[in-house]
Amino acid sequence: MAEIWFDAEQVEATLSGRPVISKFSLQLRLGESTTVLGPNGAGKSTLVKLIERSLYPIVTPQSHLRLFGSSTVNLWQLRRRLGVVNSELETRFPPGISSLEVVLSGLFGSMRLGRDQSPEAWQIAATRALLERLDLIAIADQPFGQLSDGQRRRLMIARALVHAPEVLVLDEPSRALDLKACHQLLRTLGELCRSGTTVVQVTHRIDTIIPEMQRVLCLNGGTVVGDGTPAEILTTKRLSALFGSDLCVVEANGYRQVLPA
Repeated sequence: MAEIWFDAEQVEATLSGRPVISKFSLQLRLGESTTVLGPNGAGKSTLVKLIERSLYPIVTPQSHLRLFGSSTVNLWQLRRRLGVVNSELETRFPPGISSLEVVLSGLFGSMRLGRDQSPEAWQIAATRALLERLDLIAIADQPFGQLSDGQRRRLMIARALVHAPEVLVLDEPSRALDLKACHQLLRTLGELCRSGTTVVQVTHRIDTIIPEMQRVLCLNGGTVVGDGTPAEILTTKRLSALFGSDLCVVEANGYRQVLPA
C-alpha cells in the first residue's frame, strides 16, 4: 500500500482564538490525486494551512498530525517533498523581475534571487526545461508584472515544482481565471497527474475537477462529510446536500458541471 504522506487524527485548530476545526481525522496517500471540495467557510483553507505548516494544531494526548510520517518536520526538507500553490503568493513578487527568476527563487525559498543566491548552470537548465514542459518558456524573460492571471498561476505551479516534489497542493487554483486560462490550468494539472505527481486540488468549483482525480473529499464545518471516488461523490444528491442548494449534475468528457435543479 502507498505511503501515507498526510495523517491527521482528532486534530483541533484555532485561528485568532476561534475554533476552525475540531476532531478532524484524515489520511492522504502518495499516488492518490485528490480533490478537497466544499463551500466557502468549510475548512478547506485551514487544511492547506495545516499541510504547509503555517497553522499548527492544538496538542492533545488523543491527537496527532504527521507529514510524511513525522510529527516534527523541517520546513526546508518539507519543501523538497511538498509544493503548495495559492493565489496570495502571487502578490508578493516584485513586478519587475523575470518569470525565470520567480521560478528560480523557489530553489531558495525567497521572493527574488539575492546576492548570495546564485543558481548553478544545471539548475537554470532544469528550470528552463520545467517552463518548457508547462508551456511557459515563451514568457521566461518577461517581467512578472506584465503576465496575465493565468500565466501567473501556472508560473506559481512551476515554482512549486522546482524541487520536483512528490505532492503538489493547490488552494483554489482557478480563482479569478477566465475560461481559456482555466482550461490551460486544468490541462496542466492533468499532465502532472499522468506524469506521477500526487495532486491535491482544494476548491469549491465542481467544473474544475479533472478526470484524473481518483478521490474526492467533501468538507463542511471543518469536518469530512464525504469521501469516495468522483463517481460516488459528485452526484446530484450529494452535492445538493453539501452546498445546501437544489442542484443538477451534468457530465461530459470526464468533467462535471452543476446547474440549478
